[in-house]
Amino acid sequence: MQVKSEQLSATKVKLLISGDDKIIAQIKQATLAELSPNVKVPGFRPGKAPANLIEKQIDQSVLQSEFLEQAVNHLYVEAAKHQKLRPVTQPEIEITKFVPFSTLEFSAVVESVGKIELPDYKKVRVTVEPKTISAKDVNQVIDNLLSRGASKKPVNRPAKAGDEVLIDFFGTDAKTKEPISGADGKAYPLLLGSKTFIPGFEDELIGASKDDVREFVLTFPKDYGVKALQSKKVNFKVTVHEVLEVAKPKLDDEFAKSVGPLKTVAELKSDIKKQLEVEAKSEYNRIFDNQLLEKIADKSSVAIPEVLIEEEIDRMEAEEKSNVAYRGQTWQEHLDEEGLTAEAHREKQRTGADMRVKAGLVLAEIADAENIIVTPEELEIRIQLLKGQYTDAQMLAEIDKTENRRDIMNRMISEKTLDRLRSFSAK
Repeated sequence: MQVKSEQLSATKVKLLISGDDKIIAQIKQATLAELSPNVKVPGFRPGKAPANLIEKQIDQSVLQSEFLEQAVNHLYVEAAKHQKLRPVTQPEIEITKFVPFSTLEFSAVVESVGKIELPDYKKVRVTVEPKTISAKDVNQVIDNLLSRGASKKPVNRPAKAGDEVLIDFFGTDAKTKEPISGADGKAYPLLLGSKTFIPGFEDELIGASKDDVREFVLTFPKDYGVKALQSKKVNFKVTVHEVLEVAKPKLDDEFAKSVGPLKTVAELKSDIKKQLEVEAKSEYNRIFDNQLLEKIADKSSVAIPEVLIEEEIDRMEAEEKSNVAYRGQTWQEHLDEEGLTAEAHREKQRTGADMRVKAGLVLAEIADAENIIVTPEELEIRIQLLKGQYTDAQMLAEIDKTENRRDIMNRMISEKTLDRLRSFSAK
């Protein structure tokens, strides 16, 4: 096989490929063997006749068509490997010369990841402050546990801080009087003093009794998460359906026993602290890895095919649409809140998508440079651990699929590579 390469752009390559006599003969024999079960040769059972007899009986147009498909696929794959290409699209094939079964020449134009130039990644450093778990953090978890175990009873008195009120609320633009998407709710349980609503909302309900209706105007914070609501004045109409007194259980050894296999409050606090420390370590590693990889990627040079960026934007938007749907909003309502068209929203994602793709390619390049591999034994152990988390037969079968096993192996390689980078940075 002979291969010539022509760089059409930073990410587009044209391969000129020709097969030699030996490869062409091998592919022809393989094609005949594949077609033989469907060819009838007098005196022979299907698939048992010699190749030369099968060739005489077979439709030559069918043989040539099947041969070309197999030959082009095989030669293209081998040529791409030889040139160390990382294709991201199907090739555009053009047969330039074909003499059955002696000469085959064709071109293949394909989008491929371009040249990757890494910095001295072993010397890249980032600093992330580890979180120290304090007594306040532990007490906050305990307070949440007590709140979850709290009893509630309706009371015929004005609401005070610490009470829960069951409310309907409806928000309209203070200027236009138009309804505000996402600023309404029915039978919503709100704990007064929890600071879960915008500043001032809960304060307006202190002193409200059952069946009270309250109207007030609040200004959303200028840094509010929904751009369309930032600094907007909204008129709220709130109906209080019920005031409930919240009584938290007593924090004692009996409560500790109800939470888990614990005997005392001291054991509960110790257990919570250990869990928080594990979570803090995991979060520290995540932030550290992201910052380190982003810094290395920022110092790297990578020619990225546009199709990879578009695919990443597709993934990011699909995830966002799923979250929006979970919140009960339509995609158009979400776009309206952000004050963006669909096209502008997509363009807004481009920088982040570019960095995510670049970071992934850089991480894979470092894995190659460091000769990081996952052994069959390591892969099997991970797969068995994953299977131990499920009992559903369908899910277990999914894990065993070739493409899923490959994804698991790739994740393990990424994990090992990040561990290696972390070790360099720690020196």
